[in-house]
Amino acid sequence: MANGRGPREARRASDRGRYGRLSRERVLATALELVDREGLSALSMRRLGTELGVEAMALYRYAASKDSLLDGLVEALYLELEERLAVEGDEDPDWRAGLHRTARATYAVCLTHPHAVPLLATRLLAVPLARRPAAVLRDHERVLTLLRGAGFDESTVADVFRAFTAWLLGYVSVELRPTVDNPDETDPAFRLGLHRLSAKELPTLRETAAALAEQGGPEGLAAGLDALLDSFTRGSASAASG
Repeated sequence: MANGRGPREARRASDRGRYGRLSRERVLATALELVDREGLSALSMRRLGTELGVEAMALYRYAASKDSLLDGLVEALYLELEERLAVEGDEDPDWRAGLHRTARATYAVCLTHPHAVPLLATRLLAVPLARRPAAVLRDHERVLTLLRGAGFDESTVADVFRAFTAWLLGYVSVELRPTVDNPDETDPAFRLGLHRLSAKELPTLRETAAALAEQGGPEGLAAGLDALLDSFTRGSASAASG
C-alpha cells in the first residue's frame, strides 16, 4: 500500500472530510460527479480523497478496492433509475408499458452520466449475478416480474429478459459513440472527418455517416423495443395455436 500502510491503517484514517463525516452515499455521489466531469480515467482513490477533503485511505471503509468503487458507481446509476421510476408514480399494470417505462428511465440515466455507462458492461461482465449491487438485482427482479406477468413460460421469460437487456444497453452504447471528428468545423463533411474515410473502400459508410451522427433518441429506442417484443409475442401466439 502507498506510504507502507495496509488495510488496518486505512481503517484508522480519519473520514471527516471537507463537509463533515463521510457516508457511502456521499462517497459514491462525489465519485460519480468526478466521472461526469472528467471521465473514468480521472477516478482514483487519491483523487476522490482530494475531492472529499480526506486521505485516500479513509475511503477504504466505504469501498474496499478500486473495483468495489466502480461497482458502487454502477449501484449509483441504478439507484438513480429507481428514483426516476418512483417520481413517475405507480407502475403500469401492462407489461409492455412497464418495459418501455424502464427503458426510457434507463436511457435518461445513461445520457445524464455518459462517462459512467461503460461500467454497465465492464463491471457486470466481471461480477457474478448474486454479487451484483442490490439496486441492480432489484432492476432484474422488476423486469422479470413484468415478463412473468405477461404469461411467458420460464424459458421465454429468460429469453426476453436477455433480449431486452441487450437491446437497451446496446442502443445506449451506440447513441453515445462519438461521431464528430472536429467540433469546431462548420462544414458537415469536415466536422465528421469524412476526408479520413476512403471513398473507394468505404463508400456506404461515407454516405451514411451524417445519418449515423444523429441520435435515434427515445423514439428510436421505443420503436426497436416494440419490434423486439413483437417477435416474441408472435412466436408465443404461433406456439399456442399450433
